[in-house]
Amino acid sequence: MNFLRGVMGGPSAGPQPSGADTIQKLCDRVASSTLLDDRRDAVRALKSLSKKYRLEVGIQAMEHLIHVLQTDRSDSEIIGYALDTLYNVISNDLEEEEQEENSAKPVDDLGSQFTEIFIKQQENVTLLLTLVEEFDFHVRWPGVKLLTSLLKQQGPQVQQIILVSPMGVSRLMDLLADSREVIRNDGVLLLQQLTKSNAAIQKIVAFENAFERLLDIITEEGNSDGGIVVEDCLLLLQNLLKNNNSNQNFFKEGSYIQRMKPWFEVGDDNCGWSAQKVTNLHLMLQLVRVLVSPTNPPGATSSCQKAMFHCGLLQQLCTILMATGVPADILTETINTVSEVIRGCQTNQDYFASVNAPSNPPRPAIVVLLMSMVNERQPFVLRCAVLYCFQCFLYKNQKGQGEIVSTLLPSTIDATGNSVSAGQLLCGGLFSTDSLSNWCAAVALAHALQENATLKEQLLRVQLATSIGNPPVSLLQQCTNILSQGSKVQTRVGLLMLLCTWLSNCSIAVTHFLHNPANVPFLTGQIAENLGEEEQLVQGLCALLLGISIYYNDNSLENYRKEKLKQLIEKRIGRENFIEKLGFINKHELYSRAAQKPQPSFSSPDHMMFDHEFTKLVKELEGVISKAIYKSSEEDKKEEEVKKTLEQHDNIVTHYKKVIREQDQELEELKQRINTLTSQNEQLQATVTQQVSQIQQHKDQYNLLKVQLGKDTQHHNSHGDTFQMNGVQTEEVSKLKEELEEWKNKHELLQGQLKEKDSVIEKLNSSQLEMGTTEQSSQTSKFGGLEHSNELQKELEMLRSQIQLQSAEISKLQMENQKLQMMNTTADPMLGDSGATAATSSELEGQLEQEIKELKSTVKALSEEKESLKHHLDSSSSTVAILQDEKSKLQREVAESKKEQDDLLVLLADQDQKISALKIKLKDLGVPVEDEDDTESGDQGDEDEDGDEEEQD
Repeated sequence: MNFLRGVMGGPSAGPQPSGADTIQKLCDRVASSTLLDDRRDAVRALKSLSKKYRLEVGIQAMEHLIHVLQTDRSDSEIIGYALDTLYNVISNDLEEEEQEENSAKPVDDLGSQFTEIFIKQQENVTLLLTLVEEFDFHVRWPGVKLLTSLLKQQGPQVQQIILVSPMGVSRLMDLLADSREVIRNDGVLLLQQLTKSNAAIQKIVAFENAFERLLDIITEEGNSDGGIVVEDCLLLLQNLLKNNNSNQNFFKEGSYIQRMKPWFEVGDDNCGWSAQKVTNLHLMLQLVRVLVSPTNPPGATSSCQKAMFHCGLLQQLCTILMATGVPADILTETINTVSEVIRGCQTNQDYFASVNAPSNPPRPAIVVLLMSMVNERQPFVLRCAVLYCFQCFLYKNQKGQGEIVSTLLPSTIDATGNSVSAGQLLCGGLFSTDSLSNWCAAVALAHALQENATLKEQLLRVQLATSIGNPPVSLLQQCTNILSQGSKVQTRVGLLMLLCTWLSNCSIAVTHFLHNPANVPFLTGQIAENLGEEEQLVQGLCALLLGISIYYNDNSLENYRKEKLKQLIEKRIGRENFIEKLGFINKHELYSRAAQKPQPSFSSPDHMMFDHEFTKLVKELEGVISKAIYKSSEEDKKEEEVKKTLEQHDNIVTHYKKVIREQDQELEELKQRINTLTSQNEQLQATVTQQVSQIQQHKDQYNLLKVQLGKDTQHHNSHGDTFQMNGVQTEEVSKLKEELEEWKNKHELLQGQLKEKDSVIEKLNSSQLEMGTTEQSSQTSKFGGLEHSNELQKELEMLRSQIQLQSAEISKLQMENQKLQMMNTTADPMLGDSGATAATSSELEGQLEQEIKELKSTVKALSEEKESLKHHLDSSSSTVAILQDEKSKLQREVAESKKEQDDLLVLLADQDQKISALKIKLKDLGVPVEDEDDTESGDQGDEDEDGDEEEQD
């Protein structure tokens, strides 16, 4: 710091050092100082001097500053100072005061020279790319500004260095993702300079996801309401897309066109547009035009036009077009944009024809625009834009051309006069006092006739009422009348272009034109005169019109045959003079300008002379007219013969083409019929095959059921049952019901016997109470009880055996029911149809042997048989359902009988318990009771007891 004080102005008694000396000392300090702080202070001092002493710092310090960038990269502060110093030296963005002191040219040269010195070593640019990668703000931001300045001064050279540098473009693309807006915004400016006029870098930037990032930035900034950042992003997008077919295709395929629609969503309140919003919207419209420019490949333009229609972008542009309060320049650019979006695209043109202006009553947008075009109070650029829009609407649009011409025809003119049509506006402009309206209306009407011979003939029917009391004249006659009146040059040029377009390739229109005897003398008179430069253009167009009248003349008028017109030119004008006057057209400066692009762009209304499509017509006809003028009568005759021969040949070819076309249509119809009949035949064959297979299946099932029925009959016969199917099943059911009734009766008898036994048991209980009266009576009751107990035991055994037999019979009945169910489910449906199937099978086999043309009737018969089989199946299924109901009833009855058996078993068990309890009581009373196991030894026990009693006696 002491060194800086001494150098930069501490108190000193001696003379002050000059700026160059100070800079030299600072450079020496930067080069020789070993302390980083000293070098940093010296570089900071150089930065402060670099704006005022730009030349001295650039010459003396550039090498040292580059060395600092290479060696002191670890210190971000000194690197930032060095980059700022280099930027001040190389950049030409001086302040207004400095710009007043220095002229523009030396400044430009100085910055360019320093840039050339810096990039002479390509390593310097590579080093700068490396520094731009640093995240430190004090390094990255000045690095971005320096690189932008280098690109401004020596763009192509720096672009080439960055292009060959590894990952050079990719490093710079990272600037768009920086969270610091200052660096991001300057990164956009850097990429603007980087992508200028370099298709290779444009492709790399586009494929580094630039479209996505830039559109995100525009959306974040508020679309058209955004600030200067939106403008910079739009300029960068234009650099990437303009004249770059690859990037345009990538933009469309990436569905980025759809993201442009929100840009044009303007509110209802369109007052108070800011200057920045106007600029942004203007650039957005230009970006749309870049994608659909007529200079692009037709396929790419068409795909972008379709995408804009499907995403609603065209509809949004038409909304702006018909809105109120839109600034004039935005409205003009919107009209130009809509023009190119619909140009040559039938879908978009049809939509535009359907757009109505928000008026009462609603009017078509085309009519509203034409009203502006023929209104001389409207701005010139707006009228040119409307004319371009009308031309684009009619370009390759025969449907639209027919609709415009139809508004001029007598049958379609609105007699009430409530609405103004496009044709009426064009006629009004064609014959107004404003020459610009005359020219615009003539060119617009010429586009309605472009390459459409049918409409050229129909336009001959148009009649105009010139004044009250005078008969109407044709539109063609009125145009020639205005020509002969000597109006302004612009008006005559417009009318001559209309007439040339109208008469070209239309012999009938030529005949109508020549039928007026004043037209040919007027043309020859105009061509033969020696007029000034302003009239030379009119002379050239008159020569072209006369040449068209000769070339497309069908010699239907005797006085104006080709040969006579040529003789007239030879006598009054001269062939060489005629060809010279014809050449005035393409030598005109305004002709060359109009031939460059379709859009009419003129610096002033006076320069509005030629139409782009008309220049194409001139190129096409100029040569053939020159040849036609020099042809002799014999050559004309030969040409006529050749034309007639060609016409005959063409007629023959057309006839044969028509015949071939009709035969092709008949062949296509026959092929379709053959295909239909073939498919029907295949379907019928498949149906017959299916029916045959079904018949065979029915036969197999029938045979199988026969075998099964034989086996089942033998099985039932072995048990003594004559079991038959179908009709016999009801008898089996009745037999089962009878057996069930018998078993119910047996159950009732058993229940009665049980009641009797219960009464016996009760009697035994009562007898036990009377037992102790007398010994004799006791013995008597004893023997009686024994007898009763023995009888009771036997009856219990009989009941048990009967119950076992009953359970066996019930199980047997259940088995028979199951067998009957299985036979019902398997045999009945098939056997129910066996007779009908056997009858139909023989008929079907006979019908299959007939010819193929009876196939439809056979299939119909088979379908009827199929329906009958379905009816039989339904009836058999209903029979099965009835049998199943009967079976379920039987099962319920068997279950009830089984329940009753269980109840009987429970009663028998209770009786056994009661008997055992009675036996125990009898034993307690001293009455001997034999158990079941002691039945065999019961008699021996009685004899022993009798013997004991005798001994006691």
